[in-house]
Amino acid sequence: MTRTILVTGGGTGIGRAVAARFAAADAVVHITGRRKDVLASAAAELGSSVRPIVCDNTDPEQVTTALAELDGPIDVLVNNAGGNTDFDLPDQDGLAGVLAHWRANLDANLISAVLTTTAVESRLAEGGAVIHIGSIAADQGAGSYGAAKAGLASWNVDLARRLGARGITTNVVAPGYIRETEFFRDKLPAERAGQLVDATCTGRAGIPVDIAETVYFLASAGARHITGQTLGVNGGAHTTR
Repeated sequence: MTRTILVTGGGTGIGRAVAARFAAADAVVHITGRRKDVLASAAAELGSSVRPIVCDNTDPEQVTTALAELDGPIDVLVNNAGGNTDFDLPDQDGLAGVLAHWRANLDANLISAVLTTTAVESRLAEGGAVIHIGSIAADQGAGSYGAAKAGLASWNVDLARRLGARGITTNVVAPGYIRETEFFRDKLPAERAGQLVDATCTGRAGIPVDIAETVYFLASAGARHITGQTLGVNGGAHTTR
């Protein structure tokens, strides 16, 4: 049976890789994002089963309107939209600046997932899956961005309890350093990139397909008893027990 997948922030980087992985398995994949041209390009390259929906997932009205276009139940929701908004905001002095940076990161990385999940919760298929893209920063610290991702992991536990009775699993995939994305806005110094690679046990940076394959597994039949978890995909840069 053909599955229906919703991937937020699906036009580039990790989100695009996730969309490609599900599309390769003959799923119908809806991708959201704010940039119409980027979404259209991704959909054209990934095939006719990938369908773009222009939507800012931090905006309640846009989420409500855009997701009303989806037909039928949603088998898998991937909350990928987000990123460290500190790279985009100008420096501001005083508490107003602090507030602007914190609100931007919370909106982009936590509130977007809460709004999207809430909007489609009643339409999630029995036995389906929700996967959020978190970050190693939730455990290692990165100001408001790390705090937002830590909040996402905490909220996921509550969500797992709520959805579990319907056989729906919900987990967080927490990447470490991933190349081939827009995350650092091409501003990451080579020296720092080398340090991030050196911190891994595998001796390499991650790539979007590493995350996509983990997401795909969590939505598979083999992961129906995995829920409420955060899975690090970081090459051993941050280990758990």
